[in-house]
Amino acid sequence: MGLFDMFSGDSEEMTPHFIFATSLIYMIGADGKIENEEVGQLLAVLGGEESGGTIGVGANNRKLLERAYRYQQKNSAEKFLTEAAPLLTDAQKMCILTNILDSSLSDGDAALTEQELFGKFLQAFGISEERFQPFFDVIALKNDRSVFTNNNHPSNQPGHTVELKL
Repeated sequence: MGLFDMFSGDSEEMTPHFIFATSLIYMIGADGKIENEEVGQLLAVLGGEESGGTIGVGANNRKLLERAYRYQQKNSAEKFLTEAAPLLTDAQKMCILTNILDSSLSDGDAALTEQELFGKFLQAFGISEERFQPFFDVIALKNDRSVFTNNNHPSNQPGHTVELKL
């Protein structure tokens, strides 16, 4: 520990919950803009609470988000992934991957920078695209609300059934 480490503000332990929140912060910021849908998804996932008719963040989650945001501002995604990946179980990695994918698709489109970041998470976590494909398909289906507004959508054609391919 260096003499000035106590002033860095990130001396707390990196826990799986912190990694989860920080992963979402990295994904939300990946395209350079933060959409309302992404913030809503973040609050829903971390357990926002209602106060005076508005959705807010509880005190514990506010601290967690502030710490995650500070970390994200100071560290590259690559450094974060190098530190975080060894600390997670397979279930925690898959939970993070499904949630950051859902976040990237929540505004209707995954920007190229979000796609690239997602690829870095897959690689750092040691999860192949092939293994993740069924999860991707379900989340993409969940976020494709154009099936309600586009009668010519391929999935709305007579005889089409949605199936999970394993």
